[in-house]
Amino acid sequence: MWSLIVAIVVGFIAGLIARAIHPGNDKSGFIVTTLLGIAGSLLATYGGRLLGLYGENSAAGFIASVIGAIIILFIYNLITKRSGV
Repeated sequence: MWSLIVAIVVGFIAGLIARAIHPGNDKSGFIVTTLLGIAGSLLATYGGRLLGLYGENSAAGFIASVIGAIIILFIYNLITKRSGV
């Protein structure tokens, strides 16, 4: 449970950094950016566990969370540009 909370807090910060790093004009707001960062952190955490990089009760590191957030942000921008939202 504690690792999930850590992943969410790190994801919040990673989302803000990913938005600053990701090129382009993002029209998404603060809440969407935060949710995408949390999703990226959870992606990095559970993806790393699936690949055997992390143990059962450990969360992804900060750099992995930022990379996960950039991946989620990239996919989000592809979907929103295609659907015209």
